[in-house]
Parts: sequence; structure tokens; C-alpha cells
Amino acid sequence: MTSFSQCARVPCDITAVYATTECPVTPIKKQILLSTLLIGLAAAVTTLLYLNRPPAQIAEPVYKPLSVDVAVATKETVRVEVQAQGTVNALRETSIMSEVSGRIIATADNFLVGGFVAEGDVLLRIDPRDYQTELLRAQASVESAESNLAQERGRAEVAQREWERLPSGSQRSAEARDLYLRKPQLELAEAQLLAAMADLNTARDRLERTIIKAPYNAVIRAKHSELGQFVTAGAKLAEVFAVDQAEVRLPIPQSKLEYLELPDIDGATGEQPIDLYTDIAGEVKHWPATLHRTEGVFDERSRVLYAVARIDDPYALKHPQQEPLRLGTFVNANILGREYEEIVVLPRHILRAGNSLWVVDENNILRNRQVNILRTGDDEIFVTAGLDEGERVCLTSVDTSLNGAEVRINTSTPSDQLRREPATELPAEPALDSNANATAAVSP
Repeated sequence: MTSFSQCARVPCDITAVYATTECPVTPIKKQILLSTLLIGLAAAVTTLLYLNRPPAQIAEPVYKPLSVDVAVATKETVRVEVQAQGTVNALRETSIMSEVSGRIIATADNFLVGGFVAEGDVLLRIDPRDYQTELLRAQASVESAESNLAQERGRAEVAQREWERLPSGSQRSAEARDLYLRKPQLELAEAQLLAAMADLNTARDRLERTIIKAPYNAVIRAKHSELGQFVTAGAKLAEVFAVDQAEVRLPIPQSKLEYLELPDIDGATGEQPIDLYTDIAGEVKHWPATLHRTEGVFDERSRVLYAVARIDDPYALKHPQQEPLRLGTFVNANILGREYEEIVVLPRHILRAGNSLWVVDENNILRNRQVNILRTGDDEIFVTAGLDEGERVCLTSVDTSLNGAEVRINTSTPSDQLRREPATELPAEPALDSNANATAAVSP
């Protein structure tokens, strides 16, 4: 067996070293030597790179101003609109009832639910034969009373002549004289004639009441009788409502009453125009109306005052080209109110909590500004104080952390022109994350 000293002097192949265990020390020394060379080479390269490094430069953060759209405050005289909602109701609605008894023998062709009837149109007829008989009897009674009155007048004339032939010294009391001249009989005949004429008028009226007519231009809401039906006096025949005019009750909160010129308690009104409209599936329809009156008392539950708007020709009978406004339609209303001067009108979406707005000053710095507003409507706000003529109001939604930041004006539009353009909200700038806010420089 070969000794360890002999093995160190004998060169051996690398493959043989890994194949046998006779020379374990020689590969270890080679690995150590190779590792040392690699480490030295790496240290030399690192030292060379360090010595040849470029000088360090401190870069200032670059701030890009936020691009915003602004509105230039323009004061103007405006009339405030108050929004309300309500349901269209009939101005007149009548339950037609029978005043006589009898069987219905005829009905009109348009005596149907939803049928239109003009004023004076015959709706139905009740059997008139019994009332025609009563009329003939009443006429006969009148003729009999007239004949009786004529006879009494003739007798009274004869008695008057006989009375004048009596001696002047005979006893004549007033009662005897009247009885002799047949005055009580004459008065009775006259009274009987009046009673007979009254019965004749009643019989005529009852005969006329067998014909049921429409009281005004109307649409039949419901009917409670039909051909061949026997009705009694007081029976409900139909329900109709007027179509010449309609009304809408509009609730007005107490806080908005000061913006309107409401009619006086005596009904005097300036015919304030009201725009009624509906928005169904994106289709908007408008109808003109006028503020007619108020109901005069506050509702105890909701604390609102109801104003009544009146619409002429709601079913477009006189103007077929118009869209009909049917009863029961739920409508929105814009009520034109008082005039106010020195008002700046702005879109509502730019108003922030606490009645604050973003204002861009002369140095293009974004500033928070608190303003006074007259009221907040659906789409607009009316600024009464806090903005001067020509100041620029930011229309772009920005984060509250950008107060005092420099901005860049993208578009500038006078505020009075915003009302003439379609009400579309301007696109907001992309939201800045926390890192971007941290790097945004604030101008001194």
C-alpha cells in the first residue's frame, strides 16, 4: 500500500482523484487557490469602478402644474327658479246623478269611459212617458184655473154694477161690500191659477230632466248606468271631469317662499309663467302653465305651502299639434321667481362642503374661498357674495391637499355663458396618489 508521502510526490489525474480516495488533498488546494484568485479579481474590478465613478449630482424635483378649467365670474341679473313636483288634477269634476226615476231608453255613442263629450251633448235619456202625462195634466189644470178665473171676473163685474144701484143710505160694511163684489172668490181663482202654473213648470222641468246632458266639455271618467237600467232619483249615472283647464298642486317649502312672487290672498296674480315637464326614458316634454293661486295655509305635516298652477287646454283639443297632458301625470315644475342683481351663476357640482369654491388667483395659485349663496338648485348655485367681477373659479374637481398649489389654465369661460351651453360636467383630472402629492412642490 502506498504511503501518504509517496502519494504527495506522485502526480495524479483529476478524474482519478474523484474516482478514488487515494489523493484527497491535492484538489482541495486547487479549489482554494482558484477561489482566492476570483476574489482578488473581483476586488480589483470593484476598486477600479469606484475610482472611475462620475461625480454625484443633486436633482431638484420637477413640478408639473395641474391643468384645470376655470369660469370667469360675471355678475348678472337673474330670476331665480324654484323647482317643485306635482300631479295633474282636473279643475272641475262632477258626479252626474239622476233627478227623476225611470228606465234608460237611450245612450250616446260616446257614453263610454274615456269618451269626450262637449257641453250640452246628450249623454242618455230616461223614459219620459210618465212625465209627459204629468205635463198634460198640469196644462189641463192651468186651463181649468184660467176658465174659473174668467168666470169669477165676470161675476165680480156684474156684482159691481148691482152694488152701484143700491140706495146710498143703506148700511154697507167693508166685509159685506167685499163679499158682495166677490173679491174673496176672485182671489181664490187667481191663487188656483198660480198653483196650476207652478205645477205646469214643475212638470216641464221633470220632463226636461229625463234628458241627461254634459254640463261642460268633459271626458267621462266612470259610468254607473247602462241602457235598459232602471234608475231612481239620486242614483249616480256617471263621473266626468273638465278638459278645458287642469291644475297642479305644487308644494313650496317655507325656505323658498321669499324667492317667489306669490298671488295675493284675493287672487291677484301677475300670471307668473311655470314650465311643466316630464322626463320619461330620456324624452323630455314641456307644457306652459301659470301660477294661479296659493291654498293660503301651510300643510301641518310637511310645512309646505301649496301653489296651484293652471294649464289651459291640457288635452290639446284646441291645438292638436301639441302633446296632451293627461290627468294623473306626475310632472316637474320650474317656477320663475323674483329678479336678483349682482349674481354669479355657477354649476352646482363645483360647490364643496361649507359653501366653498376653488378660486385661481392672479399668480395661478389655487385658493380655497368661502362664498354666500342665495340658494342651491338642481344644477346651479347663485353666489351673492365672496366673488368679485373677473375672478376665476375652478371648474375641475381637485383634491383638498392641493390648496395653494400652482395650476395651469386649460380653458376659460365667462360664467354667464355656462348657462347658455348644455349642462355637462367637465371631466375631472386624474386623482393624484399620495406619492404624487408628496412630490408636488408648493410655490412660495
